[in-house]
Amino acid sequence: MVVITALFAAKGGGQRIRGLKMNITAKEIRNVAIIGHSGEGKTTLCEAMIFNGGVIDRMGKVEDGTAVMDFDELEKAKKISVYTSVACLLWKGVKINLLDLPGFYDFEGERHEGLAACGAAVLVIGANGVLPIGAESVVEYCLKLGKPLIIFINGMDKANADYKGTLAALTEKYAGKLAPIQLPIMADGKMTGYVNAIQERAYKFSTQGPQEIPIPAELKGYMEDMQASLMETAAENDEILLDKYFSEGKLTKDETVHGVRRGIATGGVIPVMAGSALQNRGVINLLDEIVRYMPTANERKNSLATDLLADEIVNIACEEDGPFAAQVFKTVYDAYSGKMNYIKVFRGRLKTGMTVFNPNTNTEERIGQIFVLKGKKAELVPELTAGDIGAVNKLTATDTNHTLCAVGTALEFDPIRFPRPSLSLAVKTVTKGDEDKIFAGFKKMLEEDYTFSVEKRADTGEMIISGQGEVHLEMLAKKLKARYGIAVNLTEPKIPYRETVRAVAEAEGKHKKQSGGHGQYGHCKVRFEPYDGEFAFGDEVVGGAVPKQYIPAVEKGLRECLSRGVLAGYPVTGVKAVLYDGSYHDVDSSEMAFKAAAALAFKEGIKKAKPVLLEPVMKLKVLAAGEYLGGVMGDISKRRGRISDSSTEGNLTTVVAEVPLSEITKYATDLRGLTRGQGKFSTEFLRYEEVPPQLAEKIIAENK
Repeated sequence: MVVITALFAAKGGGQRIRGLKMNITAKEIRNVAIIGHSGEGKTTLCEAMIFNGGVIDRMGKVEDGTAVMDFDELEKAKKISVYTSVACLLWKGVKINLLDLPGFYDFEGERHEGLAACGAAVLVIGANGVLPIGAESVVEYCLKLGKPLIIFINGMDKANADYKGTLAALTEKYAGKLAPIQLPIMADGKMTGYVNAIQERAYKFSTQGPQEIPIPAELKGYMEDMQASLMETAAENDEILLDKYFSEGKLTKDETVHGVRRGIATGGVIPVMAGSALQNRGVINLLDEIVRYMPTANERKNSLATDLLADEIVNIACEEDGPFAAQVFKTVYDAYSGKMNYIKVFRGRLKTGMTVFNPNTNTEERIGQIFVLKGKKAELVPELTAGDIGAVNKLTATDTNHTLCAVGTALEFDPIRFPRPSLSLAVKTVTKGDEDKIFAGFKKMLEEDYTFSVEKRADTGEMIISGQGEVHLEMLAKKLKARYGIAVNLTEPKIPYRETVRAVAEAEGKHKKQSGGHGQYGHCKVRFEPYDGEFAFGDEVVGGAVPKQYIPAVEKGLRECLSRGVLAGYPVTGVKAVLYDGSYHDVDSSEMAFKAAAALAFKEGIKKAKPVLLEPVMKLKVLAAGEYLGGVMGDISKRRGRISDSSTEGNLTTVVAEVPLSEITKYATDLRGLTRGQGKFSTEFLRYEEVPPQLAEKIIAENK
């Protein structure tokens, strides 16, 4: 349930926000995504940040179901983030919009939505001495999108927290990009404070917040090494600073900050910090550095849109006084407040009562209420300005990826790219007669989640839901139950096997029945043979053995039999049936009798024509880093796959193979395990091939 309240006040290190009286501009906004693998502490970090900003009076816990950012009942039950949640705070005169993005692989679509709205990101990883699962894909994705990134090493309150080992693992992977800007002060294996290398100051944690202390003597040498490294990094990102560094051998603090900040903006520098989100240690320092280093909303890189009136690509500058332009990056539905569109304002101002134009649907929408978000709370504000993030409700023709712009203009932003579904499961009803309700419920949920699909599969008759993984599909089923009261079970979908013949065989079908009055008589002789296609019917009858008016009935009877083969009841394909002889009765013959005779001939003839089982074979394309290539290729071979091609670009290799569908029904889950969550794949149907005899026997036995 979304709760609408008055705009919140802040306490502590943050400042009060009441109706945006501070006149926030794009220069005073930071839009930051909090990302990382599930369980690393992202939501807890967000909780600590908004607590320090005075948004909440006490920190909630994910484990207890009291976290502000994990407010959905499904998230509380699963104890992981499932949806992107938004909160904002003021810190040192700057509005920070935080987007807490799910870390579990199955909710990658939420990550795409959140990062599309944000200008920067904080990657949260545990202090375990290794590069955690999923971290590489997050870093690579941010670098690809040009999103400035800070890495926050979390869990420094835990016994044996390994900051140096974790930093070493990061450095090995991203040599030349990392810029540690603080040095943890450790005691008994736990972080008790930190040294800011650039500012040359040390702080210890206390209940009143960080308190400045003298720099520990044993860390001065390490700090000097860090300073030298940071100066070098700063110089490498600014030609003027580089000249000074070469001539004088050092830079001032302000020059170092400037150079590092430029490097962060271009993706060439990734600052590294540390702390404990759970104990709220190092979080204030992180907020300070977000304000200091992360790009302002008006420093955003090109925001390209298509000007539909001029038919050209234009750059939308982040100007408060320009014509309004925004994009919907997420849509949610709530039983109480209805439809809510999350928007990022790229230009101009959005005010209550405005009429805006949606070029995607060619409609005008009137803006009723505008909100900023704090988890489940949607708090009313009079306007949103360029660079800001908020929400509007009850728009009738506006959905995710749609553009909203000033009336008289017609802009369209490029759509957010969502991953295609990679795992399919069959939907089984718990209560008979719910099929139509289930389909309608899932269709409605598609407006919120663009990463799944639902269809009725003609070849097996099953309702199939496809998504990003088992957890994703499980959560969709639970959401269906919670929202619409419809319970379903998810099972592995049937493989659409086929049956065909490998030999030529003749069969006779005679349907004869006498029960008083007119009887029934139909008699046909049919030749069955392999055919390069689905089905063909031929007529070689001579001398009127089967009258012409009954020949269509024979064909119809044969076609009706194609849906169920003689081996395991699968549809029959690749067969040609030729009617070459038969007989009839002047009184008792009829179309129905000849249809029945054709069915008898089909059953006998297919059995005699050496029937075999066919299975669908897919074209599988896998993209994986070189270090995982051996495992991926070996795994494909175990799945009866045949590798047909491979190509390498940088450290990534694309492997193309042909693999039976039955061997890759849960490949999405298996590939993640093989590649530490980094592998990607796609499939497309190629053809049907004969199932190996031993496997065919097993399948036939199971279906008997």
